[in-house]
Formats: sequence, C-alpha cells, structure tokens
Amino acid sequence: MAEKHAPTQLAQNKKARHYYELLDFVEAGLILTGPEVKSIRAGLASFHDAYVFFRQGEAYARGLRISPYANAGYAAQDPDRERKLLLHAAEIRSLSAKVEQKGLSIIPVNLHLRRGHIKMELALARGKKMHDQRLSLKEAAELRDMQREIAGKYK
Repeated sequence: MAEKHAPTQLAQNKKARHYYELLDFVEAGLILTGPEVKSIRAGLASFHDAYVFFRQGEAYARGLRISPYANAGYAAQDPDRERKLLLHAAEIRSLSAKVEQKGLSIIPVNLHLRRGHIKMELALARGKKMHDQRLSLKEAAELRDMQREIAGKYK
C-alpha cells in the first residue's frame, strides 16, 4: 500500500493573503541548482514581490530570492535569477489565458518538500484594494477577540 507523504513547508509568502485574494492553487516544480536547494532547506528563501510570468509557452518565477549558500564553493550564484517552473503544457495555457483575460496574477504562496523534491505552490490571485485589506484585518481581529472570550469562559 502506498504511504502518503505530507509536504514539509520550507518557506512561506506571509504577505500573500494580505495583499491578494487567492482564488485557485497549483503545484509546480522548479529548476534549481544544488546550492539553491541547500539554501532553501536552510530557510534562506524570500518571496518579496515574487510573481510568475509566461514567455514562449513556459512559466518562470521572478522576484523569488534564494540567498547564496555559504559552503557552495567557487560557483557564482545569482540570488535573484528567473527560475523556470515545471508545469504541464495544458496548465500553462490555462493559467496564461486566465491572467490575460481576467487581469489576475499568479503568485508563489510557499515552497515545500514533497517526496524529496522542492515544489512551489502557486495561487491565481486578484489584488485587494486598500479598504479590502483593512476589512480583512478588522475581521481577523474580531475573530481573535471572540476566540479569546470563548476560551476565557471555559477555563
């Protein structure tokens, strides 16, 4: 019987849910070098302003910063290079059509380890307006307050 492996989270885009309304999720592989894999496993990846774009029928991630691995040796590493994403052609066509027609963006949500391979979770997203961001923060604060009151009653 096949054993299910839960993905191990390596890095997360913490601001994604704050700035975007996340609509649909897709998992993609990445083409990485050895030192980049070591850096990601060490927690040296950052998603500041990262997004996905399409060029000549292929998907690339831009803005994903993977800091150089200290023990990489003499090989030069570019921490801000564009990284090719591994997606099926049908997925690429579908996502690029949604981005072009509906004015949506594709942003990386997290990097995780699945069966020894580093994968990136992508989200089809719509940018939030400033008042939407404030409303989200207000709702989260109200929910926290209610949970505190409930927890206090059952102590």
